[in-house]
Amino acid sequence: MDGMGLVGLGAGLGAGLAVVGGGAGIGRLAAAAMEGIARQPESAGDIKGSMIITAAFIEGVTLFAVVVCLILSLAIK
Repeated sequence: MDGMGLVGLGAGLGAGLAVVGGGAGIGRLAAAAMEGIARQPESAGDIKGSMIITAAFIEGVTLFAVVVCLILSLAIK
C-alpha cells in the first residue's frame, strides 16, 4: 500500500471516529437530559434549551473534524 492509500485510509478512519464520537456524545446528552426531566418535570424547558445548544456544539465539532479529514485527504492527492 502506497502513501496515498494510507492517507485516504487515515482520513476515512478519522472521519468515521469523529462521527461515532459525536453520535455517542449526543446520545449521552439526551439520556442525561431525559433523566433530569424525569426527576424534575417543572424544569423541562430549561433542560431542553441547554440540551439543544449543547447538541449543536457537539454537532459543529463533529462536522469540523469530518471537514478537516476530507481536506487532508484531498490536499495530499
